[in-house]
Amino acid sequence: MSRTSRLPSSLLRAAACTGIAALTLTACGSGSGSGSTSTGSGEVKVGLITKTDTNPFFVKMKEGAEKTAKAEGVELMTAAGKFDGDNAGQVTAIENMVASGVKGILITPSDSKAIVPAIQKAKAKGVLVIALDTPTEPQSAVDALFATDNLKAGELIGEYAKAAMKGKTAKIAALDLAPGVSVGVQRHNGFLKGFGATDKDVACAQDTGGDQSKGQTAMENCLQKEPGINVVYTINEPAALGAYTALKAKGREKDVLIVSVDGGCTGTRAVKDGKIAATSQQYPLKMAAEGVKAVVTYAKDGKKASGYTDTGVTLITDKAQDGVASKDTAYGLDNCWG
Repeated sequence: MSRTSRLPSSLLRAAACTGIAALTLTACGSGSGSGSTSTGSGEVKVGLITKTDTNPFFVKMKEGAEKTAKAEGVELMTAAGKFDGDNAGQVTAIENMVASGVKGILITPSDSKAIVPAIQKAKAKGVLVIALDTPTEPQSAVDALFATDNLKAGELIGEYAKAAMKGKTAKIAALDLAPGVSVGVQRHNGFLKGFGATDKDVACAQDTGGDQSKGQTAMENCLQKEPGINVVYTINEPAALGAYTALKAKGREKDVLIVSVDGGCTGTRAVKDGKIAATSQQYPLKMAAEGVKAVVTYAKDGKKASGYTDTGVTLITDKAQDGVASKDTAYGLDNCWG
């Protein structure tokens, strides 16, 4: 993915390089925590702030924003935190983007509540602010939200798991994200709804932070607590692969059903290989592309995007179940990210 670096003046470049410890807007550095500015032929500026610049989901999101900005002839400024949860860096990025004259900011909030005051200040200066992927708390803090319906994503894999169990008694392990994080709560609740279960039916629940190694540890803990677990819900595919590793070590990988959410290329290949039974695929490139177009529309005629736009979710599996709509891994690999 090509990156070019250009800001309106040397003063702004200096300010960005010296004033942002956790996050930069110019190519002051590379790797996690760095950002860049991709310039189109027009004068409209659009900002994109992601949680990190290393997660494949956000890499694809940035790719979608860059491609659309180029097609629309606008300038794209980007920034990313050094780690997931870097709220201070995102606040600084908003402030610097507003100072540089962006017409709109697209952001995946690291802290859905703590970022709100900075967003309100940007909106007060006439900047359109759109959340991508992760809603703010409250959701109304931004002008609009372009994201996966995470409740629906959870429901799809819950419905699939219920159908795949074919009436067998389920002993469920839930490998979740972290307490209070909206994306994780929605996926978890959606899974239970789709399965027709409640939290009382979950034999073991563990937080993983969406991390593969933590997913493995969580699965090991659950197997110690309840050796008969036969259904595993995971917040994302790294956690699912961690669970698979733990199950394989116990010789249980073939008799435990694992379902997940995300649809990244690694996860989709894991579905094809039989490590994960099914996953709900989401589309970060589309989120960013639609966000850039919304800012361009606002810049041209003052029309603000509003409310929630569902950017779609598809159940991916090679073992389709009656009554549950799905597509196979060939489709999933054609539309995956990462």
